[in-house]
Amino acid sequence: MDLVVGLDAGGTSTRALVLDLDGARLGQGVAGGANPNSHPPSVAAAHIGEALTEALDGLDSSKVRSGVLGMAGASRMTDPAVLELFQQAWENAGLHCPMRVITDCEAAFATGTSSPDGTVLVAGTGSIVGRISDHRMVGQSGGYGWLIGDDGSAFWLGREAVRATLRLLDLGAPLEGLATAVLTAAGARGRGSLINAVNAQPPIRMAQFAPLVSSAYHHGDPEALTIVASAARLLADTASAVRTPSDTSPIVLVGSLIKTPVGIHLKQELLTRCNAQVIMATEGAAGAAWLAAVDVLGPSAPRPA
Repeated sequence: MDLVVGLDAGGTSTRALVLDLDGARLGQGVAGGANPNSHPPSVAAAHIGEALTEALDGLDSSKVRSGVLGMAGASRMTDPAVLELFQQAWENAGLHCPMRVITDCEAAFATGTSSPDGTVLVAGTGSIVGRISDHRMVGQSGGYGWLIGDDGSAFWLGREAVRATLRLLDLGAPLEGLATAVLTAAGARGRGSLINAVNAQPPIRMAQFAPLVSSAYHHGDPEALTIVASAARLLADTASAVRTPSDTSPIVLVGSLIKTPVGIHLKQELLTRCNAQVIMATEGAAGAAWLAAVDVLGPSAPRPA
């Protein structure tokens, strides 16, 4: 029985999935983050090996005919030393087929649709949009990082929650809902202590406040309602930047924010703006595994069951 394997390697976690050529799931594995830009390459490669070993447990790794590694930080694989670490982890897991590396955006798009062309929007801690042609990313918008971009991301949401809280404190307005939650989460009692608390942490830790926005939104907090609507518009703007008005190809949404109020608003915003199907997807490893099956069977390869 021939097999294929796909991996989705992000900054926080790595997931591996093994399929047979009928699309049946036979094994899966989870390990720590494997983005070589946010982890030492040796650690990132080790996590790839751990996820593969778990996914292949009880299976004959010699039957794997094709494998695709979708990863954040894929550009680091142009460094021969980094590539060698990952290649060694691949081989140590018992794989003899080539390791095809693609971006996490390409894997995410394939998770949502079998279409070769379209748009993928990733909204998690950061945010990026990729333009996909023939299953490959040929253009992008956003993805600049927290300092100069990532509009609408979890980082952005957290920062806006803190800023909204500070504005209310400056005005001496009553604090409730989102503002109270932000102060509690930061362990702060007022304006100065909140500023000190958030500046004492690495900037990306702003994302920890994003879930507070979603919670306050469900309770009708006006600040949260405004932040969510603004995030959806900004993400839709980023997606629109890589599409023409006549483009009817599908739009795939992935990332930790997609099933939050931001994602719900974003889907509606895109449906209003674009004459296109908008698909919410979750599992990048499934997209990578399907692309591995396409390498063997062509575009008619069955989708993962």
